[in-house]
Amino acid sequence: MTLPANSSSANASPRAVSRDRLIWLVWFTALILIGYGPVLQRLVKQWMDDPDMGHGFFVPLVAGYIAWLERDRWLSTPASGNWAGLALVVWGSIQLLIATLGAELFLARTALLFTIAGAILLAGGTGRLRALLFPLFLLVFMVPIPTIIYTQITFPLQLLASRAAELALTLIGVPVFREGNILELPSQRLSVVEACSGIRSLLSLTFLSLVYAYFFDRRVWMRWVLLFASIPIAIVANAFRVTMTGILSEYKREWADGFFHAAEGWVIFMLALIMLVGVHWFVSRAWRAAHEVGKPGVEG
Repeated sequence: MTLPANSSSANASPRAVSRDRLIWLVWFTALILIGYGPVLQRLVKQWMDDPDMGHGFFVPLVAGYIAWLERDRWLSTPASGNWAGLALVVWGSIQLLIATLGAELFLARTALLFTIAGAILLAGGTGRLRALLFPLFLLVFMVPIPTIIYTQITFPLQLLASRAAELALTLIGVPVFREGNILELPSQRLSVVEACSGIRSLLSLTFLSLVYAYFFDRRVWMRWVLLFASIPIAIVANAFRVTMTGILSEYKREWADGFFHAAEGWVIFMLALIMLVGVHWFVSRAWRAAHEVGKPGVEG
């Protein structure tokens, strides 16, 4: 079902219609900001205080920029408002109310995404919502993972990183004894804490994988390939970081923490990005080779 068009709007000039829609958009945006002001304030505060969510500041900026780049696509789609969008807005409002009463941050923050999607559907219709699905999906990465899920993810990642580091250190001849997420080295004890679980690089790398695919490869399926590839890349990179920390700490104990440890994290993250680019290059080359073999007149 679409929003009915009255006779006055049908006879209005395109400039007047655009101005009316712009005014409507400004008012609706203001209402969303007012209604979700406390949610956004606490969300920004967590971005500032939580190192795992440092990328949160860039998510809405990148999503907004991509939406702007896609403006010709969604502006060329006829605006035919859909009343189903009102149902999404109401759903978001109810979810926000339940989250506020239950002090549940994740529900409150995702309610904002439902409200934004509902507003676009209500004003622009299915076509414009479809044209903006990708930047809307990127906004998911600005919402922190619920604590109960976060703890279920980080501890297995800690164990995985410590096991990989134990194996690597043993192979290169460094004596090590592992007990859970603790590595006993000749010079000291290394504890693979939550900050070293790799969740920080995992969240950032998955987001960057989608952004990278958008700008450098417009094939939609490639976005999914790089998104899933970023998960093992982040895990391997973090295991390598823990291993390097163990090796460097054998030479100087202070290299295991502080500035050196943070700098090492940035270097390893850049290596993970290079690995992601390498996966993209390999998959693209394999795809082209497969298509060239399948062409008539080309021997397999």
